[in-house]
Amino acid sequence: MATYSEQIAGLAEQYQNATGRTTYTTKEVGAWALDAGLWEPQRDSLIRQFAEDLSRALREQYITDPQGRRIRAKHAIRQDGEQGALWADIRLATREHMEAAFQQRRQQIVSDCRQLKIDVDSYNENHNSGRLIQMVFDFTLDLAELELADA
Repeated sequence: MATYSEQIAGLAEQYQNATGRTTYTTKEVGAWALDAGLWEPQRDSLIRQFAEDLSRALREQYITDPQGRRIRAKHAIRQDGEQGALWADIRLATREHMEAAFQQRRQQIVSDCRQLKIDVDSYNENHNSGRLIQMVFDFTLDLAELELADA
């Protein structure tokens, strides 16, 4: 009995035989296999794809607050030991949910800054033949400037 990976890899060979093409994209093979009734998406895969699409859509949903600021409407928190995130609307969420969501987003920013510092340090030490590139990770002035621009 072939594994699932072996079965879907075999579809590429069937695609080549059916179309005569020697080069192809995985999307082309997927569309062909789906149209030919040779492959059907698994329910879990469809749910996972929907969840990813919905998460993206929720992150992009903004509202205007009473002070005229454009703010994210939906906020997520990652749950320990569970897959996925727990979403809430900022207008309805508990303080605990929002505090956790804000802290988790802050941690994501810190992680991005850490990786940026590692990348800059590596570039400066291994590839930079000129002046060292300096990064400032205190965003106080940047935030103040952006707030002034919004006023």
